[in-house]
Amino acid sequence: MPITRPAVSRHLRLLKDAGLVTDRAEGTRRLYRLHDEGVAAVQDYLRTVWGEAAASFILVAENLADQGRRTES
Repeated sequence: MPITRPAVSRHLRLLKDAGLVTDRAEGTRRLYRLHDEGVAAVQDYLRTVWGEAAASFILVAENLADQGRRTES
């Protein structure tokens, strides 16, 4: 991969600090895995944000369609 080990370590540390991964020592290595609760929190956040954005988009699209129908009449 075109990324250095220190860069990978920094990214993993950030993910761990954010609660998205957990780690454990195994000999001289650290094994990382996704943290279920952290991933679930991100999914909930994205559903909320995108759900609100989608609802707003639908309202705008419906309003534009209504305006178009009124100008055609």
